Amino acid sequence: MELIIIDGLSFALPLFIMAIGGIYCEKSGITNLALEGLQGFGAFCGAFAAVLAMRALGTDSSVPFYLALFIAMLGGMVFSLIHALLCIRFKANQVISGVVINILALSLTTFLTKQINRGLFNAPSDKFVLGVSNKLTIPVLSEIPVIGAIFKNIYPFQIVIIVIAFIAWYILYKTRFGLHVRACGENPHAVDAAGISVAKTRLVAVIVSGALSGLAGISFAYSISANFSGSIYTGYGYLAIAGLIFGNWSILPTLGACLLFGFARSGGYQLVQILELPSAYSDLVMILPYALTMLLLVFFSKHNRAPSALGEIYDKGKR
Repeated sequence: MELIIIDGLSFALPLFIMAIGGIYCEKSGITNLALEGLQGFGAFCGAFAAVLAMRALGTDSSVPFYLALFIAMLGGMVFSLIHALLCIRFKANQVISGVVINILALSLTTFLTKQINRGLFNAPSDKFVLGVSNKLTIPVLSEIPVIGAIFKNIYPFQIVIIVIAFIAWYILYKTRFGLHVRACGENPHAVDAAGISVAKTRLVAVIVSGALSGLAGISFAYSISANFSGSIYTGYGYLAIAGLIFGNWSILPTLGACLLFGFARSGGYQLVQILELPSAYSDLVMILPYALTMLLLVFFSKHNRAPSALGEIYDKGKR
């Protein structure tokens, strides 16, 4: 049970922070299917920065890890500007924009990783080796039966994610800017009539989604394989989108959905080990969160309520 909780949290929390980015974007009225690409490009930038820092500072330094988190968020923000430019400035179809960005990110990061390894590091590889991140255990709390596992073998990025998630919740629900974001997704014409720029508000929301997706991407890279490659995050962006939909575009219910996905994944792996099944079954277990997604879609989709103006191109002239 402890291993299920520990592994489940290391998967669910990055998924959750990426879903929060999606909530910000879609609450503002911009459909964001580009989470997959944003996390991939952010993770690429963070991993590249970490590799350079490790070569300069050594593998024992903690600086490369935290530098990777920061650069990954920055990379995700920069890449998200493409989605913002297409959807806000050029009023392109938001679904198509997201799909194209996902394809672009996968192709671009795979190509750049190979070229950088070959040209800069003289190593024909499609991966950046990050190494295993140090883990933390909180004394006393970790000794509590069952729930004490929450405080055992914690990746540092999990603490960062929890702090940022709380800040994101506070901003979205307790500040004026958060009110503007939510209003842009419900009635952008009313927001414009109040003298608030819909375009600027949506731009910030898209950038926030890029930053949080980049953080999620580099977190997956450290926790899943200790490497960066284009294949490690495939499907996780769409899983985050499923989480925010089941969470009805609200942060706390979305956390519950992401935890469910995380524990389904880690529980499946533990079941394979307990039953001593061949290693090939571990790959089969990876479909559990997606199978769970389909089941939840059947039972809960009718109760979901998306923001009223989600996906609608805002035209100021129609006010």
